[in-house]
Amino acid sequence: MPIPVSRTRFMTWRSLATAAVAALMAALLVPAAAQGAPRQSTPVYSYANAIRESVWVDTGLDGDGDGRHDRVAVDIVRPRELARQGRKIPVIMDASPYYSCCGRGNESQKKTYDADGHVVQMPLFYDNYFVPRGYAFVGVDLAGTDRSDGCVDVGGRSDIRSAKAVIDWLNGRAKGYTSRTGTTAAGAGWTNGRTGMIGKSWDGTIANGVAATGVKGLRTIVPISAISSWYDYYFAKGAPLYDSGPDWLSGYVDSPDARAKCAAVQRKLVDGAPRTGDWTSLWTERDYVKDAAKVRASVFLVHGMQDLNVRTKNFGQWWDALARNGVERKIWLSQTGHVDPFDFRRGAWVDTLHRWFDHELLGYDNGIDHEPMADVERHPDQWTTSSVWPPRATSATTLRPGAGARPGVGTLGLARRSGTETFTDDPTRSETDWAAHIDQPTADKAGFTTRPLTRDLRLSGSSEVTVTATPTTSTAHLSAVLVDLGPDTVRDYAGSGEGIDTLTDRTCWGASTTGDSSCYKVTEAARTDVDYTVVSRGWADLGNYASDKGVALTPGKAYTITLDLAATDHVVPKGHRLALIVAGTDKDLIDPPAGTPTLALDLSRTSARVPLVGGAGAFEKATAGSEAAPAASVLDGVRAPRTALRIPGGAPLIH
Repeated sequence: MPIPVSRTRFMTWRSLATAAVAALMAALLVPAAAQGAPRQSTPVYSYANAIRESVWVDTGLDGDGDGRHDRVAVDIVRPRELARQGRKIPVIMDASPYYSCCGRGNESQKKTYDADGHVVQMPLFYDNYFVPRGYAFVGVDLAGTDRSDGCVDVGGRSDIRSAKAVIDWLNGRAKGYTSRTGTTAAGAGWTNGRTGMIGKSWDGTIANGVAATGVKGLRTIVPISAISSWYDYYFAKGAPLYDSGPDWLSGYVDSPDARAKCAAVQRKLVDGAPRTGDWTSLWTERDYVKDAAKVRASVFLVHGMQDLNVRTKNFGQWWDALARNGVERKIWLSQTGHVDPFDFRRGAWVDTLHRWFDHELLGYDNGIDHEPMADVERHPDQWTTSSVWPPRATSATTLRPGAGARPGVGTLGLARRSGTETFTDDPTRSETDWAAHIDQPTADKAGFTTRPLTRDLRLSGSSEVTVTATPTTSTAHLSAVLVDLGPDTVRDYAGSGEGIDTLTDRTCWGASTTGDSSCYKVTEAARTDVDYTVVSRGWADLGNYASDKGVALTPGKAYTITLDLAATDHVVPKGHRLALIVAGTDKDLIDPPAGTPTLALDLSRTSARVPLVGGAGAFEKATAGSEAAPAASVLDGVRAPRTALRIPGGAPLIH
């Protein structure tokens, strides 16, 4: 797609600003012997001798109702040499609720402290790697967790203010103290205020939310597998994705102090997030997409296209909103589930992240802003790039289902068709069951397929499926799934590692100390051979056909609703077929309705709008071959999706 004029202006401004900052930072951060403008920061400062300190920042809120402002704990690691020289440095920050309850990363690391309360181990490699290169690393305990005051409100004002207040403090706009309850002030005169936020899942979500406030000083964010709207974490147009709401998640990460004080906040989370799936003011507060116009920071977004935890609608709608508002951005899309890039593309990730922060925070002219916008994993460990994403030639193309010779085994093409297909919701069946039996009549789904393709067909972006259905009951849930039918080797995203296997050897990324090793277990792609690949999915409660508040259906009456399908980038190869499946409950991915509805699809009023590179013309050329009658065999795919956990590690999900 064309680059918006606003984005062009933004990139021009950033290029000028980058050049100016590069000249300044070259003077401040590079050893005196260096000549010319630097292109990469190097590990010239001692990690073992780094300053380690804790500050408690005043958020201006009293979430726990104890009569005083909440303070959030901020653990800092920064180079001692630069402090002695009075040189101001940028900050890399990870604000998290997980530092004490659950741990971070593939090895579930937690913060540890010495007898004086100074941080010894900071989870993940960020401090080990970047502090010797002239950055400060800051780990923030969200309000209500670990050593912070306040209450966890799951993406709401308290969560976001926890991190935003720290950026304000780093830029001299908020108060900090040397202890949780004392009056001795702590300043941040050691930093230039330029901050980059990073984090996976809830941590990355906080980065999205803080960026959406437009706070000054936040120069870039790196959200990994992150939420952009909390409603879309818990519901899909009224269909519940989990059997609990944000109150459960808050209770899981609350500190003991918060559990004793935060009953009122818990009650608000329960009352504001009804299990009906109705949109409420609670969800409006936790919708960052609506505030994308406020974002000043650049965005380097990473997501697994098979993430069934933070489902990919979250990154798709955020990306599109950022694009509309001219935000400088970059994206990596993997074949994994809810996995950090450190664990699926380690060397390339560390190098790219290093250059990204050098460019965005140190102002180095290292060329990363001129590299392809998108890296996409096509096969395990096989990556391609796109100069922009989605590609400029991408066009939303309307595909229409048609009836076939057998019930529920239909066609998919450009022409509008008439007819009806009927299926009955079976909550024991999932998308893997539907896809495996795509060429067989089954009572639980309606399937529609193209002819075998005569050339590759690429989907890139977000799809939507509009369904007109007549239910037999007063409640009904719907699923729509796009499937690539054909043999392939893919990452086993449904396995315990969600696309990776963890080995025993370790590699090291930065300096280590006795209490904080930079060495992590090696991982490799978990591969599996399949006959089909689920490309994208979406769900809805048919009772939400008219608004974001569900109503009871009238049996025998037709309703039309549009399901938002997850963003993706997938090539359906020559010889494969593209399928659309419409069904009821997707086992373990949405909860079933109260009854057992049978639904009749009006095919003339049912369609899929799919982002195809080359648009309708590409589809027409790819499906111009002769009709081939597929064998009615059972196809093999990844195992059925596991029962959705709400945090990783055997308990909750968004870790």
